[in-house]
Amino acid sequence: MAKKNRAKTRTAETTAPGEVGPRQPCPCGSGKRYKACHGAPGGGTVFVKRPFEGLASECDLVALRELVPAASAVLPLAGAHADRDVRICTLLPMAAPAMVRDSGEVWLGLQVQHNFGDPSRDLAAVLLAALDAEPGTSMVGLTEPPGEGPRLQDLVVDEPLRIDLHEGFDFWVSDVEESEELAAALEQAQGAASPTARLASVEAAYWTHMGDKEYLRWVMPEPEDALVDAFARLHVSGDDKVIDGARLIGMFRAHGVVAPVWELPPGTGVEGVEDGAAELRTRLEKALASDADLTTEERSARAGLANRQITIR
Repeated sequence: MAKKNRAKTRTAETTAPGEVGPRQPCPCGSGKRYKACHGAPGGGTVFVKRPFEGLASECDLVALRELVPAASAVLPLAGAHADRDVRICTLLPMAAPAMVRDSGEVWLGLQVQHNFGDPSRDLAAVLLAALDAEPGTSMVGLTEPPGEGPRLQDLVVDEPLRIDLHEGFDFWVSDVEESEELAAALEQAQGAASPTARLASVEAAYWTHMGDKEYLRWVMPEPEDALVDAFARLHVSGDDKVIDGARLIGMFRAHGVVAPVWELPPGTGVEGVEDGAAELRTRLEKALASDADLTTEERSARAGLANRQITIR
């Protein structure tokens, strides 16, 4: 009886779009409930599960923030700052959130140390601070949560980014005189830059060569449950291989989207996976459109996929 009464008096839990309920797993990947992690007093500000949702390049932004070592793209601004030149980069020297070049161009970093619960609002706050900083400022960042304010979606022209992949981080010094400090940062970063290329046949898919192995990491915008169901169907039918000899080895979760990962046969290269990725996208669309219940075999395949998911953010 006491248990029943407690259930009756328990208040309904509501969340705003993109936010996480107190009893849900914390998106940071700790394994705790949100209310015992980022949702606890002092645990952090409201955690936005899908911070880049609505942006045309949402999946590419997630890839550049979590998976791609060295890349950049022009970030077109809207409104009062439309005349300013801004470039968004995977990583800046010493993981700076932003810097202002001598020319006045702002470079905005995605791979940074701070995270106050909503990377989109964090980026917007850093961007606005950098737009007010003097040319030649090498470090612009946040020391405390940004509070209420615009998000990246409020400041940019919403169009697909044209992404430039770099072999390393030499672009850091393309327009400045290299200092001893910058040279040290450059040397350290170069060692972590694996060869990477973006596929042209599909969106937000990146080939990479790490050690003696090649992989395809493909960030997809579909809801996780629907996507995993679809891949379970493809696995059972033998259609989840991006090319012959490739193997779907797992999935990353990051910022509310999922990135399946395939290990590729040695020597594939980015050209060798282009056609296969486009064909897999067609098969995946068909599987996503199915509303049939999963079969016993497909449910088993789904459980296997779920066990091979890793949360990054």
